[in-house]
Amino acid sequence: MLNSHHYFSFPMLEGDLGPRMRFMGREVLNWSLNNYLGLANHPEVRAADTAATEKWGLAYPMGARMMSGNSVLHETFEKELAEFVGKKDAFLLNYGYQGIMSAIECLCDHRDVIVYDAESHACLIDGVRLHKAKLGEYYKFNHNDMVSLEKNLIRATKLANEKGGGVLVITEGVFGMSGKVGDLKAIVELKKKYDFRLIVDDAHGFGTMGETGAGVGEMLGVQKEVDLYFSTFAKSMAAIGAFIASDDEEIIMFLKYNMRSQTYAKALPMPYVEGCRKRLDMIKKMPELRAKLWENVKAMQDGLRSRGFNIGETESPVTPVFLHSEGGVPEVTRMVRDLRENMGVFCSIVVYPVVPKGQIMLRIIPTASHTLEDVEYTLNAFTTLAEKLKNRVYQQEDVQVGVE
Repeated sequence: MLNSHHYFSFPMLEGDLGPRMRFMGREVLNWSLNNYLGLANHPEVRAADTAATEKWGLAYPMGARMMSGNSVLHETFEKELAEFVGKKDAFLLNYGYQGIMSAIECLCDHRDVIVYDAESHACLIDGVRLHKAKLGEYYKFNHNDMVSLEKNLIRATKLANEKGGGVLVITEGVFGMSGKVGDLKAIVELKKKYDFRLIVDDAHGFGTMGETGAGVGEMLGVQKEVDLYFSTFAKSMAAIGAFIASDDEEIIMFLKYNMRSQTYAKALPMPYVEGCRKRLDMIKKMPELRAKLWENVKAMQDGLRSRGFNIGETESPVTPVFLHSEGGVPEVTRMVRDLRENMGVFCSIVVYPVVPKGQIMLRIIPTASHTLEDVEYTLNAFTTLAEKLKNRVYQQEDVQVGVE
């Protein structure tokens, strides 16, 4: 019996980061890295990381930034990030997940009311859970549903007025599973009727969306109306760290002095600061990276649609492929093994309860490092896989789908 640990969960991809890696001793075409712009193994990035590590080591600076770990480079990088996303100021964070979670906790006290999108990422949900208000004093609106949002804004506004607090709306620029774009235009339009602040987690939009890569707010022309813009470095930047930016410099200063995850944590090491500054500079000066990403995205998504695949409503590089399954977990495991071991294609797979029963979602992440040949090969593999699913090949217990 194939052990699911290290195969279906906690898999180990080995070799140089890129489109082709090794899994269980076999070369696979890898579509599971959020390395959108191909910076993870870019020679200029590798050189910058190496030089910064040789210059500073991994310890510098020592201590939390408030006490002894601040530097000119940390603050310079914050200014560069803010300028890039069209904001006046920014706060550099050590981690994405921890950072946004801590920011939400810091921004809202017991008087404030949170309204958040139902399909928000786990880090946002955990931030809401840290909210100091009582259970039931924050509201969830149906995903990208403005009628539902407005209904909850009415409730939230009433409660906030009673408590003497404010309202924070939380959503995403790009939703990481579906690839759908948050309806930021409609959300900011509601500001004309309701008093709230908007925070957008644009982890998948930063570097990929908009004319310059400044994200979904730039793409939709509403970046100025986004009160707090957040992104991690773990996607397009292929690194560790994050930032939160705003036109309200008082909010950024408040976060610098009150975000517990940063106040009591060691500063982001200098090699990450220098290395990420290099990455940001490449995003700004090398639009060809984003152009190549979107060439591959268009080829993949157009190819899937033309072959009859359902890829939902994605408007971003995130490419979900929805398939129908009648055979439950055994059928899915045989299908995944066939895809990885016989066809040499590695991608993430999502099953119930993330998607409805009877459905499978294969999640493809095209990057600038892939080629059009990679895309064509994968389209052919998916066509073969879909045909086998249709013919119930994977429901047969004795089907040959790889070596035990």
